[in-house]
Amino acid sequence: MLSKNNKWFLLILLSLIWGSSFILIKRGLVGLNAFQVGSLRIIFTSIFLLLIGFKSLSKIPHIQWKYVAMTAFFGTFLPVYLFSYAQTQIHSSVSAILNSLTPMNTLILGILAFGLTFKRGQIIGVLIGLAGSILLVYNGAINNPNQNYFYAIFIVIASLCYATNVNLIKKYLSDLSPMSISVGNFAVLLIPALVVLSFSGFSEVVYLPKAQHSMLFVAVLGIVGTGIANLIFFRLIQISSPVFATSVTYLIPVVAFGWGLLDNEMLTPVQFLGAFIILVGVYMASRK
Repeated sequence: MLSKNNKWFLLILLSLIWGSSFILIKRGLVGLNAFQVGSLRIIFTSIFLLLIGFKSLSKIPHIQWKYVAMTAFFGTFLPVYLFSYAQTQIHSSVSAILNSLTPMNTLILGILAFGLTFKRGQIIGVLIGLAGSILLVYNGAINNPNQNYFYAIFIVIASLCYATNVNLIKKYLSDLSPMSISVGNFAVLLIPALVVLSFSGFSEVVYLPKAQHSMLFVAVLGIVGTGIANLIFFRLIQISSPVFATSVTYLIPVVAFGWGLLDNEMLTPVQFLGAFIILVGVYMASRK
């Protein structure tokens, strides 16, 4: 019972943190480009986690480092750049809604690559979710000609990366502590992020007040929205299941949409319908 209550508490806390990440990305993009936001997010997170959990690296067996590196790549490195790049063209609330495809993609990849079984209702849920996504993106493109909704594909790719990550963690890293996984991930990513940042033109904007202001939002995004959130997420996977853990994406759009309203973002009625269809599809796909 205690574990069950804990998993619901962690799920809600995680939804509040990750639901706020999209507006933080948007604020970061005011003074920085997508590659700078993504790189700084990783760097801030790496520094924070290495400071509080460096000793946990010794608890990672040599044979498991390859899986730590794989989860770092799929769970963080690719998604942080994909989300930042996508939000240069589409609203943060739309980005959050499309991210809710993650549980569905977790099921699909689990079936195709990790030997999970499935029911007919789950496949129907996948098709419903895809239909909702198409409706959301198509209507958004029509009603927002100033935005390039082709960039929505980057969010879908990011959700596939997250789905790969959660299946890898459940299958290969369940015996490691959340701290070891998190610190290991960002120890792997620190140098690649520094390399990307050095080629992003950061040295040309770092002294600008607008860039420094954006860096404050990215620091919060990295430390809280990535570092602390990853610790919570990995713990949630370990005490529940991959599909339950990724069901946090049901709640993320609600939080993100609230921030979007405060920032004058609006969805059309048809986009609301598309978002609802996505969530119905994800719910059906996630049912056992």
